[in-house]
Amino acid sequence: LDVLAEIVLSHTHPKKRDKILQQIQDITNQGMDGSLDFRSSLTQRLELLHVHKEDIQELAERLKQQVSPSFLRNQQHLNALRETVYVVSNGFKDFIVPVIADYGLLADNVFANEFLYDEEGFVTGFNPDIPLSRSGGKSQVIKELKLKGDVYVIGDGANDLEIRKAGFANKFYLFTENVEREKVKKEADHIAPSFDEILYELKMSRSLSYPKNRIKVLLLEGVHSSAVERFEKEGYQVEYLETALSEEELCRKIRNVNVLGIRSKTQVTEKAIASARRLINIGAFCIGTNQIDLEACTRHGVAVFNAPFSNTRSVVELAIAEIIMLVRNLPDKARAMHNGKWEKSARGSHEVRGKKLGIVGYGNIGAQLSVLAEAIGLEVYFYDIADKLALGNARKCNTLEELLAAADIVTLHIDGRPENDRIFGA
Repeated sequence: LDVLAEIVLSHTHPKKRDKILQQIQDITNQGMDGSLDFRSSLTQRLELLHVHKEDIQELAERLKQQVSPSFLRNQQHLNALRETVYVVSNGFKDFIVPVIADYGLLADNVFANEFLYDEEGFVTGFNPDIPLSRSGGKSQVIKELKLKGDVYVIGDGANDLEIRKAGFANKFYLFTENVEREKVKKEADHIAPSFDEILYELKMSRSLSYPKNRIKVLLLEGVHSSAVERFEKEGYQVEYLETALSEEELCRKIRNVNVLGIRSKTQVTEKAIASARRLINIGAFCIGTNQIDLEACTRHGVAVFNAPFSNTRSVVELAIAEIIMLVRNLPDKARAMHNGKWEKSARGSHEVRGKKLGIVGYGNIGAQLSVLAEAIGLEVYFYDIADKLALGNARKCNTLEELLAAADIVTLHIDGRPENDRIFGA
């Protein structure tokens, strides 16, 4: 009814609309956590609205777009269970049946309230003879159905819990993918953050072999917040830390982690990998993977992913900026300016045009720097231990010494592998 209220009140003055919506939300919460009699809750909410049949049709279309993700991905498996799936709701058939039809569920297995309309199609109330319009109605419906075999209730409110407490169900699964009610949580038999969890627990066919809500993700070094949001949206358990961890800290933290996300500072050693009993993969939110013991990962069956093109343009632009600053001798001039001295001299300041740029490491960053540097007038030379195709007019050097002899400016774009340590003896 909350969404229906938004539709009905869409043309109402914002202040009045917000006030009514808040009233409806408060009444809904009171009914769901059991602090307000359900019939009173239903009556009070409908009295605040002036609903037409067309509003209900629009509501059904909106609800189709708001189905929980875990139900969406298990649509095929839900369809296969249609003969034994019953929808028992304190909502209304008028908008429930159109939604479940897309899942192949049976309209005859829907038990819900029904609106009453006047000749013009406006809602005048609801059918008071239907048990679901009052508290305890769900238990009464299940009792009258006389279902055979095991009965499992999936719901998110106190009215759903009533069925289990009345003895008409073997188990109550508190479904928390959309909302989590603490008052109901205390008495639930099983907390289910997704429909996948329920199907997994009951050993039934499902789209995912293992529920996402059981997979633990550890993200370190302040990786971008969008990564956290994406994992959480998909239903994973996410722990996020702004800092890197030492080897000992990582060993303790990673023990039951399935997915690890790092940047360049955290060292994932053989010891850390061996202590991770459930680690599936490591995501390096950076270009290099030298901070990860790849051989140990291979032995332990851990997949490693990196982002070879991450921040390439940003690094190249920064390199160009630093080259210009150094060749124009801007650091000294800026320092003098901060000390209150205006040095107008151009001594030691040069244009980069015509200068020779030596690029050590012609990977993604080096190659893109080559193109931009040439565009601003630099002559480009490069050296790489791998055979690389020159871009534009760049010239390949066969040795590092050859490059150093030719270049006025040198940029380094190498990873942190041990053989690259002290490459210039520095």
